[in-house]
Amino acid sequence: MSIWNAVILGLVQGLAEFLPISSSGHLSILSNLFSLAGTEEHMFFDVLLHLGTLLSICIVYWEDIRQMFFEVLGFINVGPLSGERQQRYPAARLFFMICLATLPLFLVLPINDKLEVLYYNNIFIGLALILTGCMLYVSDKMTPGRKTGGSMTILDAVIIGLCQCAATVPGLSRSGTTITAGLATGLRRDFAVKFSFLLSVPAVLGANILSLVDAVQSGIDWSCVPAYLIGTAVAMLSGIGAISLLKYIANKGKFGGFAYYCWVVGVLSIILSMIF
Repeated sequence: MSIWNAVILGLVQGLAEFLPISSSGHLSILSNLFSLAGTEEHMFFDVLLHLGTLLSICIVYWEDIRQMFFEVLGFINVGPLSGERQQRYPAARLFFMICLATLPLFLVLPINDKLEVLYYNNIFIGLALILTGCMLYVSDKMTPGRKTGGSMTILDAVIIGLCQCAATVPGLSRSGTTITAGLATGLRRDFAVKFSFLLSVPAVLGANILSLVDAVQSGIDWSCVPAYLIGTAVAMLSGIGAISLLKYIANKGKFGGFAYYCWVVGVLSIILSMIF
């Protein structure tokens, strides 16, 4: 893998992972149409790319993650989160909501092999991107909610988790799907974005651990490690920029531009796959 390829894939991963445009879909399209060395030949690099985006979330939301860690320790010492304790440990309550929303991902494990086949089908990915655009367009039409971590319910967390489960399909944006689900359950727009990003931490971490085993077994091309590290750094930095941009857009309240982008890329993906 060349450094140029690593930079391109790192940039795409960092931007598309957090902007609601599907990183898996974009990486697959680039690899399938333009023969960029990607996840099939460099599984270890795929793990590092996701690690780079995971670092992006930890950097941007470090204070939230730190608060959750210490409040969960406090919760363990005092017992169930209810009544006054719920108000005393809001970050711990948010942590448990994230845990609940993560559980539906276990439903994907038995069919994970079948989903991986779809990464090489650009027509399917194009249709999924079009569907992502439709979700984002609808999200702009929703009445803004007022729920935050202290008022969202267990049902809200489960609904968002099931939507994240569905977004494991390549071409469906994980952030776009979970943000739209959050808005549909009545979450405040800025909190829906925060919850979506924090929810990705256990998802990405778990997927990385599973993928790392396969990557090591398939072998690591040590001559490519310098390019891998550069690509990982690009993914981290572009990820920080993408998160900051989406937080800004969320405050403005419009995701429509991403909807049109997904529609265009989805249609082009279908057309190009038919030509080539």
